[in-house]
Amino acid sequence: MIPDKWKVKEFEEVAHIANGQVSPLSEPYIDYYHIGPDNIDSGTGRIENIQVVRDLGLTSGKYIFDEKSIVYSKIRPNLNKVCMPDFVGICSADMYPLWPKGDMIREYLYQFMRSSFFLKQTIAVSMRTGLPKINRDDLKQIEVLVPPEDEQRTIANILATWDRGIDLITQLIVLKQQRKRGLMQQLLTGKRRFRGFTDKAWTKKQIGDLFLERAETGRSNLPLLAITNKGGIVSRDSLERRDTSNEDKSKYLRICKGDIGYNTMRMWQGVSAVSDMEGIVSPAYTICVPLENVDANFMGHLFKSPQMIHLFRRYSQGLVDDTLSLKFDVFSKIEVTVPALDEQKRIAEVFDTCNSELALLNRKLALLKKQKQGLMQQLLTGKVRVKT
Repeated sequence: MIPDKWKVKEFEEVAHIANGQVSPLSEPYIDYYHIGPDNIDSGTGRIENIQVVRDLGLTSGKYIFDEKSIVYSKIRPNLNKVCMPDFVGICSADMYPLWPKGDMIREYLYQFMRSSFFLKQTIAVSMRTGLPKINRDDLKQIEVLVPPEDEQRTIANILATWDRGIDLITQLIVLKQQRKRGLMQQLLTGKRRFRGFTDKAWTKKQIGDLFLERAETGRSNLPLLAITNKGGIVSRDSLERRDTSNEDKSKYLRICKGDIGYNTMRMWQGVSAVSDMEGIVSPAYTICVPLENVDANFMGHLFKSPQMIHLFRRYSQGLVDDTLSLKFDVFSKIEVTVPALDEQKRIAEVFDTCNSELALLNRKLALLKKQKQGLMQQLLTGKVRVKT
């Protein structure tokens, strides 16, 4: 049911879609910024890592956009890549610059194009045509819910407030990640030491001097776990991806609290974690048990550092990336330089704190995004009306 004073219009009634391309080799376009699908963050509309055309060496035709336009990626509409630039530039031919028509407010249209109502329609068109894109004619026919102009402005302002909150938390996460990377370069290499530890030298050891391999099987009664790149070790049931594990779990490996598990074929990508629970994991993982005078948390952070990931890549065996593997017999011979146990624990505390802060910020970010989605469902459909 359409709310009072709202209208349902086709997209071509509310927006003009750019026609005609320009050569990025000609003036003034060669000195413009360029936006491609990869420069737009899916869902948030944030524009990232753009460069000047001259630096990119682009040659094929592009569309012009300006600070009054919306730029929408027609490729893979399920990614919902749409942005609202505040500058003049050119964009990939895989994108459409759009300009609102008549009483359509740019900021409202931008928010509407990021809504599930719009997204479902574009995905349906893409699935019907069998192509991972939406063409111009199909886009023109997408339905848009259009409230009166003053209501458009109010809705857009409310949703923009949530966008600013999301951007603020996102920027804070980036800063925290940069700080953590800087600390890893200093603390995990011994370049920077804590007071009270500088009189103790770091020692070079092989990983095999610090860990034993756990190859314990036959524990099918234990819960099935998975080792993720960023989420650590989690219950397999908590993952959304399809369960490809074998019904027969008798050959699955036991992992205990305090062990470090890593993906044998993806250790060169940093897929490892310290376990805080007991369970079983696929034989595709390798399980390491820390010996005395080894702090598992410290080693877990060390294994995530760029210098160690580089070493893991170097020692991994295989002809191409898809076949690289790092089995324990080779892994155990890699040399690392480590401090005494008490300094290991002190360093680990710093990174545990960093990770806790990042986890809290990511939870806040997820909550804000969920709240924003809820507001969009209510406001952009007229289920909840706003005062103007």
